[in-house]
Amino acid sequence: MNLFAELLVSAKLQAGPRIRQNRRGVELKSAREITIMRQASRIVATVLKEIMGMVKPGMTTADLDAYAEQRIRAMDAVPSFKGYHGFSGSICASINNEVVHGIPSAKRVIRDGDLLKVDTGACFEGYHGDSCVTICVGDAPEEAVKLARVAQESLMKGLGRIKAGNTLLDIAGAVQDHVEAHGYAVVEDYTGHGVGRNLHEEPSVFNFRTKDLPNVTLRSGMTLAVEPILNGGSKACRTLKDRWTVVTEDGSLSAQWEHTILVTDDGCEILTDRDAV
Repeated sequence: MNLFAELLVSAKLQAGPRIRQNRRGVELKSAREITIMRQASRIVATVLKEIMGMVKPGMTTADLDAYAEQRIRAMDAVPSFKGYHGFSGSICASINNEVVHGIPSAKRVIRDGDLLKVDTGACFEGYHGDSCVTICVGDAPEEAVKLARVAQESLMKGLGRIKAGNTLLDIAGAVQDHVEAHGYAVVEDYTGHGVGRNLHEEPSVFNFRTKDLPNVTLRSGMTLAVEPILNGGSKACRTLKDRWTVVTEDGSLSAQWEHTILVTDDGCEILTDRDAV
């Protein structure tokens, strides 16, 4: 999850990247912290895996939100998103052309063919896990299925470039190259981030080549939320009047996948791996 800039930065900074970072700098986690983050992330992975298996047409995004909150709390954690800068849900539920930060609602009915993004986080013993999945509901059109697949592939391409000694640009280049090879656009207004004691920490984990953000060298013990966001058309986005829900400017579909990972000497450990729960 990333936050909309209006809620986080002053007016004079709004032209800059829409990124929230803490003021601690890039943190390396201790063995104890990593153990706790594994559990926080396992809770997130469990909830998302269950949601992926239960979504069906006719449900509302509020149904999914209530389920996620109940399950997170049942596993002795707290929803990371609920109340975070005023956000009302335990999940972000964004459908079709909604890019990020969709607010769960009893009025928002999930329909056959929808492209549904579910992003959630859990705080366990003071540490956060964060992950997002894209779900093709029912008989989704090939356009949606392909976009979701390429988005997931781009995440894995980025994760494949993670190891101590590589840099954020290594991740960004792998993601951007895969996305653009399929004719899609990387959303640049929102990025991944460090994660740990805070839901959003340094560094900003961008998914595109840039000189405007620090190109941090990866070190063993860093924990990151890597989250490519792809649009089927233009990368341009706008925010709705609710000041949370972000949609594509041209109405095209959008897809997102996210994992919380631990940087290691020779690669990364996917802490929110749904296949491991």
